[in-house]
Amino acid sequence: MSLVTKLMAALIVVVVVVAVISGVYTYKAEEKQLLKLVAMGADQLSRGLTSSTWHGMLADRRQDVYQVMETVALQHGIDRIRMFNRDGLITFSTREAEANTRVSTRHETCAMCHVGGEVPLDRVALSSRLRVMERSEGGRSLAIATPIYNEPSCSEASCHAHPATTKVLGVVEIDLDLAAADAELATIQGRVLFRVIVEAALICLLVYFFVRRFISKPIQQLIAGTQAVGQMDFAEPVPVPPNSGEVSELAKSFNVMRERLSAAQNEINEFTQRLETKVEARTRELKLAYEKLQQSDRLASLGQLSASVAHEINNPIAGVLNLAMLMQRVMKDDGVPPGRVADFRRYLSQVIIETSRVGRIVSDLLSFSRRSKPQRAESDLNEIIRATLSLASHKLKLSNVAVDLDLAGGLPAVLCDRSQIQQVALNLVMNAAEAMQGVKDGVLEIASGAASEGVVFFRVSDNGEGIPPESLPRIFDPFFTTKAEGKGVGLGLAVSYGIVQAHGGDIEAKNAASGGACFTVTLPVKGAPLAEEPQARVA
Repeated sequence: MSLVTKLMAALIVVVVVVAVISGVYTYKAEEKQLLKLVAMGADQLSRGLTSSTWHGMLADRRQDVYQVMETVALQHGIDRIRMFNRDGLITFSTREAEANTRVSTRHETCAMCHVGGEVPLDRVALSSRLRVMERSEGGRSLAIATPIYNEPSCSEASCHAHPATTKVLGVVEIDLDLAAADAELATIQGRVLFRVIVEAALICLLVYFFVRRFISKPIQQLIAGTQAVGQMDFAEPVPVPPNSGEVSELAKSFNVMRERLSAAQNEINEFTQRLETKVEARTRELKLAYEKLQQSDRLASLGQLSASVAHEINNPIAGVLNLAMLMQRVMKDDGVPPGRVADFRRYLSQVIIETSRVGRIVSDLLSFSRRSKPQRAESDLNEIIRATLSLASHKLKLSNVAVDLDLAGGLPAVLCDRSQIQQVALNLVMNAAEAMQGVKDGVLEIASGAASEGVVFFRVSDNGEGIPPESLPRIFDPFFTTKAEGKGVGLGLAVSYGIVQAHGGDIEAKNAASGGACFTVTLPVKGAPLAEEPQARVA
């Protein structure tokens, strides 16, 4: 239930209660006034009968007095007339059955004088002499009892034996039928009820009109305004209702708040726009820095391979030189002797093999060291691993490390940047080789396979000294390294982690149960979407 509904209900209840109380009070006042008028008329009639009774009794004409009472009782509206003596004996009644019967002083007619004892009161007020009774045949009647006082003219008369000390000689009681008064009261009750209903209805309509005009409508407008502000719509102001007191002030305050919120929202939007621009610029810078970091790590790995690759190139070049000298000796001025043609061809074939080997090594080095924009293409994961081992083969020989390959066949092609994945594999292989430098009979295990549907993996394990447990949570942090000072800057694994994450994969490091470290790289076959890379800038 809304606040306005509750307010209107409360006001209507108050109005109805006040109207009902007012109607009841008015009806009671009208009833009291009407009964008062009837009582005044009855009192005048009663006093008249009492006076005639007094004069008749003074003249000792008792029957004349009774005849007057019977005549008066025949008038419309008079139900009954009775006369009591001071001892409670009904000396006369228009209802013959009641004549000469006696009632107690506690009877309702006698009790008005005999209050608290047998000695009657001298004077009784009009209100105490009246009583309203229910008639046996239905309706109501008003009974008024008027005392007959012992006047001096009566007590001093020679025909009476009432001493002067006796104040009251008897009572005349007149019962008036209140049918006409009740009918008038019913009419008054109907008029009062109609007036109460009309007044309550009119007041309720006025309450409804004013509450709706000055409270409900402005509140609805405020609610609509708050809902618009809740939806970040600051365009439309809330109408300010005229002459609505606090509601108008509330609407003005709300509009001020709306304007301030609008200004604050504009400032926030401008700040957000500036922040987004700065974030985009900083993101481009970070991407460029990360690209440079990848290239730096690649060059650092290339530097480590330089000596071993030079040795790898030197061996076939020396062989080519020796073969060239042999061919020079075989060659004569007139050509190759017929008996040495087979040797010459064999030497020439070995030259081709050795020079092809040199070309392959140089090509691998160039493809690894070349800085290019990331480009995803379908690549064979096993070929990437074999090419990486080709680059690091001399390093592994110098470290006295044997390679145990377990590459699963039939792996689906991986959508990746070949050079970046090769950089990850080379980092892991070089780290494993360095970890096994002091180990006799070091073994590097490299395996590949399908982790699940749409996901492949390769694993690089060694039997070196492993990773300290306290260092495991931090080995992928930039500039964190477990190598001796001067042997590493802590970028290789951080860069590898970033490359794998960019491909939508994961890299996990742990210590193998048999000793040594174990790195597992998982890659989705379809790869992750390639983020837009920043353009390289020339300083």
